[in-house]
Amino acid sequence: MPMFPYEVSEDPDMGIVLSDGCRLSARVWMPKDAARSPVPAILEYIPYRKRDGTLPRDELMHPYFAGHGYAAVRVDMRGNGDSEGLMTDEYTQQEMDDACEVIAWLAAQPWCSGAVGMMGKSWGGFNCLQTAALRPPALKAIVTVYSTTDRFADDIHFKGGCLLGENFGWGAVMLSYSSRPPDPALRSDWREDWIRRLEAEAFLAPKWAAEQARGAYWKHGSVGEDYRAIHVPVLSFGGWADNYMNTVAHLVENLKVPVRGIVGPWVHQYPHTAVPGPQIGFLQEALRWWDRWLKQAPNGAEKDPAYRAYMLHSEPPDASARVRKGHWVAEAAWPSDRARQEAWMLSADGLLGGRELEMEKVIATPQHLGMRAGEFFPMGLNAEMPGDQAHEDARSLCFDSAPLDTGMDLLGAPVLRLQLSSDKPRAMIVARLCDVGPDGSSVRICHGMLNLCHRKSREHPAHLVPGETFTVDLTLDQCAYRLAPGHRLRIALSNSYWPFVWPSPEPVRLMLKAGELNLPVHEGSTTNEWTFPPPEMAPAWRHKVHKPGRVARRIEGDLITGRVSLVIEDEGPETENLDHGLVTRETMQERWSVHPSDPASAVSEIRWTQALSRGGWNVGTSVEAKMSCDAQHLHFEAELVATEDGREVLRRRWHDSLERRFV
Repeated sequence: MPMFPYEVSEDPDMGIVLSDGCRLSARVWMPKDAARSPVPAILEYIPYRKRDGTLPRDELMHPYFAGHGYAAVRVDMRGNGDSEGLMTDEYTQQEMDDACEVIAWLAAQPWCSGAVGMMGKSWGGFNCLQTAALRPPALKAIVTVYSTTDRFADDIHFKGGCLLGENFGWGAVMLSYSSRPPDPALRSDWREDWIRRLEAEAFLAPKWAAEQARGAYWKHGSVGEDYRAIHVPVLSFGGWADNYMNTVAHLVENLKVPVRGIVGPWVHQYPHTAVPGPQIGFLQEALRWWDRWLKQAPNGAEKDPAYRAYMLHSEPPDASARVRKGHWVAEAAWPSDRARQEAWMLSADGLLGGRELEMEKVIATPQHLGMRAGEFFPMGLNAEMPGDQAHEDARSLCFDSAPLDTGMDLLGAPVLRLQLSSDKPRAMIVARLCDVGPDGSSVRICHGMLNLCHRKSREHPAHLVPGETFTVDLTLDQCAYRLAPGHRLRIALSNSYWPFVWPSPEPVRLMLKAGELNLPVHEGSTTNEWTFPPPEMAPAWRHKVHKPGRVARRIEGDLITGRVSLVIEDEGPETENLDHGLVTRETMQERWSVHPSDPASAVSEIRWTQALSRGGWNVGTSVEAKMSCDAQHLHFEAELVATEDGREVLRRRWHDSLERRFV
């Protein structure tokens, strides 16, 4: 281990017994002298298994915090990993109540100073915001990475009221992830607990898809319902290649406590390891936050700029970009007083920024448009980010600006006002703002989508009246982008976006009659206005790769049936943990298929396998899931099979159909 200020000890299975008797398993790193000189605790509390799932990233982070004078506590949530109990859904009241109990337990330990911080990415970023809103007394600050303030508007289930394809994908992921047993090296009752989990496990995708309006289900856990409930300082991170980029702006704008936001070019990984680069010293930034609020160190963290963002620069499209060109801007307040709204008309002659002219432009795009949209939260370099949008643009209704003589800087959320009519009662509109190079290549700057049944209210959707003209405001995602001189700005409109968004029930023709794009034009930035330290971290985990992995991503067209499919294959490496001997491997195959002319032909098929072994012990699970539809219903199927030593120990099946009320 590097020479940190404190020598570190580790406990792989510290038990935290809750008031109902459920024992949670924690992996804890802390300074060796913490019993004599108590330190603050930092909690990360997630369902992704500390023994194997997140272990590679845990070992880079948590010993680092411990080596700088903290107790770093990585807890498996109830019903996951090596913890007891059952998990019934994401972000339940039970989950939040458990978090509050864990924080109180940590604060009462003799090695803890009584001050607790909470951190996490994605699920962990969500629940540290949610826990902060419950105000457990010992919680003094949080660091939230790639999270949301609104579970309906900005999560993996719905976006703009549109049902996301990844709602189903995530349901299959969690069915697989949660099917794995505790580690027999830590739990002598591992098998009994495993069977209990398998028998109780829920396939959640249909449950989520049934909640087609922003009702009580989604309001629960959405901290944007009452920002005033959060009383502790918040440091928030986002990434432009990740679809949780909007949260940072929401928090900085609305919280009344000390809050700072940082948005970089990154995918859905912590910023000290994420692509595209540049990576930053995330652990040092987090440590600075902890020192200020958990140790009351007068380091001036609260005086840092309110909002720091990496402004991407024009360059050719690359769905596997390792680094993005750009520079850091630092805003003293948010919204930025250096960004002004500039209106650009959508003109009947296809110009963006032309004269306002009456028009009737049809939007009726093929169902396979969107195959180069990228993942909702890309994780790495396997063509998971948006590719060249020229392929999608060619099938869309596009409005292009003239070449920009001096370029343009954007910082904020563009807003598109459209006057439309529809020939069907249910329809969607998708808008992509793109940077078009002189060679015709197209880079997606940001996108937005709106289920037009939600044109007036997310809580009370209403069907469209065919033929009736209406006006909608579509807010695109936050962005920070510098267009090069000679490039064009494009707005591309479609009413399909597969498989990012589940298709409409039937083919739809939208009629566009007028449009205006309001751009957040930023001025006064030239080069870097902030410099972050380079990444530091603890040593990587000790492991051996027995079998390498393989990844493929391709678009297939069937010349006989006409169906078009996005196929993803990810065979993870078989790895052995050299510290405790656990051997793991997971594989995944996805096929997202649709006929270009038939939205009811959409089908998603996903298969996951998990394999765990050590010596003579060998278990595995497989999940096969399918989602399909017709004009009236969404159909879900899943099968879970668990094996021990090659013999089947349990098989479960799910079949659900639910009404398409507004999707």
